[in-house]
Amino acid sequence: MSKKAVVLLSGGLDSATVLAIANSQGYTCHALSFHYGQRHDGEIKCSQKVAKSLGTESHVVTTIDLSTWGGSALTGDIDVPKDGCSDGIPVTYVPARNTIFLSHALGYAEAACVQKQSLIRNKNLHHLVPDVILSRSCS
Repeated sequence: MSKKAVVLLSGGLDSATVLAIANSQGYTCHALSFHYGQRHDGEIKCSQKVAKSLGTESHVVTTIDLSTWGGSALTGDIDVPKDGCSDGIPVTYVPARNTIFLSHALGYAEAACVQKQSLIRNKNLHHLVPDVILSRSCS
């Protein structure tokens, strides 16, 4: 039986690195990306390029609407800052986005018969992204 991995693929450096590592370790990778109500499609375009470049068995782009409750410059009517970072939680933080993505990835992994689930996260973001703290490894 081949080893399978579901990789949450945003198109950014962290998720691309995870995909590259999983590929190098012999996993058959299934990428999962989201249209989540963001006001741009840059993430999706980048995730598609990364999936094609690094190689995946499949790349699912699914839709969930996180703009319903707003609270973020990425999904609501809040201006995206153009002049750098501010202190505290950034206005681009989407409430519970990572937790919601993780729950979808776990469901996809179960349906794809992935035997082991692991969470790899950027430990340097925990002070900026509250739902990274709430997420935990399932391995």
